[in-house]
Amino acid sequence: MKFSVFAITFAFTCFISLSRATEVSQCQAGGAKKLESSEVSISNCQKPPCKLRRKTEVSIEQKFTPEKNLKTLTTTVHAEILGIPLPFIGVDNTSACENIFEEDGTTKASCPLKAGTPYVYKNSFKVLEIYPKTSLVVHWALTHGNKDVTCFEVPAKII
Repeated sequence: MKFSVFAITFAFTCFISLSRATEVSQCQAGGAKKLESSEVSISNCQKPPCKLRRKTEVSIEQKFTPEKNLKTLTTTVHAEILGIPLPFIGVDNTSACENIFEEDGTTKASCPLKAGTPYVYKNSFKVLEIYPKTSLVVHWALTHGNKDVTCFEVPAKII
């Protein structure tokens, strides 16, 4: 009985931590759609700076609605440190299509995407031990060609 109460409490806590929105900023360039306050969730981070602990994995969830039909979608992620963009290894410049879900967040959608249809993008990345302990700004975009479909930035600290 104690184990089941613990398991339910733990599952609920995990759900709450992933379902809360994270305060992020819209990217300044690229023409991406303006973000609503509830569109992005980063695990264990509601308010910046997000603490990215080395040797852990961080989950990202973003709701978005494309304005036009898209055959492909690419994940573009970098950390800006002292004005220098450094790509996130293993996630930058990868296809976003396998990480796209229907609006319910559980039904796989993939590409092509239809204009005006709400989708949920889910991904995760490892905070590698080789990353230096530093403050940075994470730039996360979903791009089609060389244009941002949606984009956000969030201050973070690698700890």
